Amino acid sequence: MESGLFNNVAVFPENKNWDNCTQRIEHLNPRKDDIRSEFERDYNRILHCTAYRRLKHKTQVFYATRNDHICSRIEHVNHVTSVSYTISKYLGLNTELTRAIAIGHDLGHSPFGHSGERILNRIATKEINSTFWHEKNGLRIVDNIELLEDEEGNQKNLNLTYAVRDGIISHCGEVNENSIFPRINYIDLAIINKPNEYQPYTWEGCVVKIADKISYLGRDIEDAYNLNILNASQIEELKLIVGVNINNINNTILMHKFITDLCANSSPANGICLSDEMFQLLNNIKDFNYKNIYKHQRLINYFKYAELVIDLIYSSLFGFYNNNNTLEQLIKEEQSFPILCKSFSNWINKYSISTEHNLINHNTKYTLYNINKINDYKLACIDFIASLTDFAAINIFNELTSF
Repeated sequence: MESGLFNNVAVFPENKNWDNCTQRIEHLNPRKDDIRSEFERDYNRILHCTAYRRLKHKTQVFYATRNDHICSRIEHVNHVTSVSYTISKYLGLNTELTRAIAIGHDLGHSPFGHSGERILNRIATKEINSTFWHEKNGLRIVDNIELLEDEEGNQKNLNLTYAVRDGIISHCGEVNENSIFPRINYIDLAIINKPNEYQPYTWEGCVVKIADKISYLGRDIEDAYNLNILNASQIEELKLIVGVNINNINNTILMHKFITDLCANSSPANGICLSDEMFQLLNNIKDFNYKNIYKHQRLINYFKYAELVIDLIYSSLFGFYNNNNTLEQLIKEEQSFPILCKSFSNWINKYSISTEHNLINHNTKYTLYNINKINDYKLACIDFIASLTDFAAINIFNELTSF
């Protein structure tokens, strides 16, 4: 059963914004026998990139867990994809677009989740007078960093449509208002300077934004309980918050309640919204999670560990800088730190140009760094660290601290 209330504003060819939404930075030639839509192609391009693969070993809330049943970043992305598909299908929106935005929305996350994000933001602010936030980094990844090989063997940037790129940088899940409407203006996404500065350009992007929150609150509760972060009395407290209409607290039940309520209350006139009762419940659960999970002492201890790991990797990489001789310095340091120096050397060679060595990567549209410039080198260090999985960062840390 579908309401179809959003059929007339969905991103389909008859939509007045269709050309804007499907525009790419460069023309992307379709294969002669390609049967996919523009947004299906985006979904596949994200699915096959290495940044997506790394999400399986990146933190959602509980870092580097070896418990197979605890949510990782890739599982969260799949939850958001599922929730946004259900909502967009019922409302009559373009499910191919929501699926593409959802699968790519967290590509910009660093190791150790939001803790790693805060640490890298501190480093970027101090070292290069810039900021690091995962939504902006996600756009940087799909526009500049991730490469796919074409039929001729050339490495090319993902070159996604505007609507998907916009959904990635505009997806900030902290929804503090109960009616989300897409923005009217078609803007250069490079002007966005902070999370939640602009609403998404499409209704589909708005759906992913709220699906992000619907997807993680209940799942974080389940994981916290299974890891003994929450005790039985706290679960009873949560049941009182939720109320008598829900007898059991788990992710699927909470998601079902929020999804059905949102579908019943959303319209082009009202925006993407929950009922007042369910919106208050959403915020109450979020408050509970912050008090009892996200600010738990074990996670505070983990933040200190993550900070130690990331700070050491950054300071070590910066210590290898030697002006025009940086690449030779990295080669020398490989004897002591083979994992770090080899992987970072590969990163530098892939994305930089050096006057001394005439290194230039012809496979990507953008040369990201001139490593003879100190701030470019610092940015390369930050980008490299952001790309690491939890386990890769820990392995490098162990290499740097062992003899």
